[in-house]
Amino acid sequence: MNNEKLLILRAAFFGGYYMKIEHAALYVSDLEKAREFFVRYFGAAASKIYHNPQTHFRSYFLTFDDGARLEIMTRPDMNDMEKIPVRTGYAHIAFSVGARERVNELTALLKNEGYEAVSEPRTTGDGYYESCIVGIEGNMIEITV
Repeated sequence: MNNEKLLILRAAFFGGYYMKIEHAALYVSDLEKAREFFVRYFGAAASKIYHNPQTHFRSYFLTFDDGARLEIMTRPDMNDMEKIPVRTGYAHIAFSVGARERVNELTALLKNEGYEAVSEPRTTGDGYYESCIVGIEGNMIEITV
């Protein structure tokens, strides 16, 4: 079954609606540094800051070129636990940069600016050309074509 037919069946099943990921969210300790990271290296556009004065929760919605959104959030009562690479839960966020050369260039730039590359640009067994860096606050970021 092709993708178009599958989307039509899903839409019928869900009452005319289709499913998509609306946004993902990431808690960070330094909200402004995280915003600057995603704006500088991945071209995000940041919303106005949201602040709840009762809980001291603050967040930005970051929007990327294709409309995907990432909410970055902070609050003073968080626990910043160790982020070991192989564990349950979300493992990484992947950004498609459009070309192998761009994967190479962005990986080199991030390394030159002090971010660790846990895997250099390469073609993986499942056919992706990618690298993986330890990004802001120890969160894994995959850079792919």
